[in-house]
Amino acid sequence: MVTLTVNGAAVALPGPDTAMLLDALRNTLGLTGSRYGCGAGNCGACMVLIDGYAQPACTAPLWSVANKAVVTIEGLGTPDRPHRLQTAFLDHQAGQCGYCLAGILISAAGLLARVPHPTEAAIRDALDRNLCRCGAHNRIVRAVLQASQ
Repeated sequence: MVTLTVNGAAVALPGPDTAMLLDALRNTLGLTGSRYGCGAGNCGACMVLIDGYAQPACTAPLWSVANKAVVTIEGLGTPDRPHRLQTAFLDHQAGQCGYCLAGILISAAGLLARVPHPTEAAIRDALDRNLCRCGAHNRIVRAVLQASQ
C-alpha cells in the first residue's frame, strides 16, 4: 500500500509498490486524463506534476511517489474555474485531437509555477518532452505565453 496526495486528496493505493503510477491513476482512481502513449516516458502524454515537477506517470513506480503530491489534469482546473492555461489553450485553439494536451498542459503548469513569465525559448524547452503529431506547436507556445501574462 502506498499513500500519497492526488489532486489535493490523500489516497492509499493498493497493489504492488512496483506498479506504475499511470496504471493506478487510470485504473484504480478513474483519473483517465493522463494518457498512455509510448510507455517509456518519451512522449509526454502521461505527464503529471509530482511535487510540482512534470514527470511521466508511465515510468514512475508507486514507491517513487510515496508521500508526495501528484496533480493530474483533472486537478489543474474545473469546468467552472479553468486554469489560466486551459483558457489560453481554448483562446488559441491550441489543440486538435487532444490526445497530448493533458500532458502538455501539465508540463506548462509546472513551468509557470517555477517561472511565472518564461521566454518563448524556455517554453519550447519545457515542452520538448511532449510530442504532438497534429502540428499545433506554435499555437501551444502562444497559449502558454498568453497564460504567463
